[in-house]
Amino acid sequence: MIRLAVFDMAGTTVNEDNVVYKTLRKAINEAGFDFSLDQVLAEGAGKEKLQAIKSVLQVYGGIEDENLSNDIFQNFIKQLETAYDTMEILPQDNAAELFATLKSKGILVVLNTGYNSQTAHSLVTKLGWIKGEQYDGLITASDVSRNRPEPDMILLAMEQFHITDPKEVIKVGDSTIDIEEGRNAGCRFNIGITTGAHTKEQLASVNPDYIIDNLLELLPILEK
Repeated sequence: MIRLAVFDMAGTTVNEDNVVYKTLRKAINEAGFDFSLDQVLAEGAGKEKLQAIKSVLQVYGGIEDENLSNDIFQNFIKQLETAYDTMEILPQDNAAELFATLKSKGILVVLNTGYNSQTAHSLVTKLGWIKGEQYDGLITASDVSRNRPEPDMILLAMEQFHITDPKEVIKVGDSTIDIEEGRNAGCRFNIGITTGAHTKEQLASVNPDYIIDNLLELLPILEK
C-alpha cells in the first residue's frame, strides 16, 4: 500500500516555464560563459542549485573553482528572487486535483526540491498552497546534508511521517536525478514526468518505472 507520494516542485507540480534554469544560465553566462539552456538543463536539472552551477562549469567548461561557483550562486539567488516576485507562478496542470484525490485515499503528499528553504517556502506561499491542505510536508535542499541523487530528502520525509518501509513511497519528478534519488531511497515506484526539465528520452535513460505526461496519469498507476 502506498502511504506517501513525494513530488519535485519546479517542472513537476509547479509551472514556472523553466525560469529557474533560464535564470541559472543567465547568472553563469554573466560570469563570462556562453552555455546553452539545453546544457544547463542536461547537467543541472533537479540538483541543489550551487551543485548545479559546479556541475555545469565542470562538465562544459572544465572548471572547478569554489569561489567562482559561490559568486555565481549568490547572483543567481538574487535574480531568481526578482523573477519570482514579478512573474506569475502557477500550479502544474491538475496538481490541485491530484493532491485532493491522493489525500482522499489517505496518501500523504510531500514536496521536495533542490531549492533552498527560503525560495521553496516563498513559492508555495505565492501559489497559495497551505500545509495540511494541499500538501503535508516540504523538504528542501537546506534541510539535509546530502542532496540528490542521495536519498536524504526522501528519507527525512519518511522519518517525519513515521514510515519505515520505502515500498510504501513513490517519487515523481521531471529530471533524471529525481528518478535516481527515488531509486536510491528504495521507493516502490520512481516516475518521470515530461512537463519540466528533461525530455521523455532523457528520463528513459535512467529507467524509471513509468513515464507520464500529465499528473493525473499517476492515479491508474496507484490503482494497480
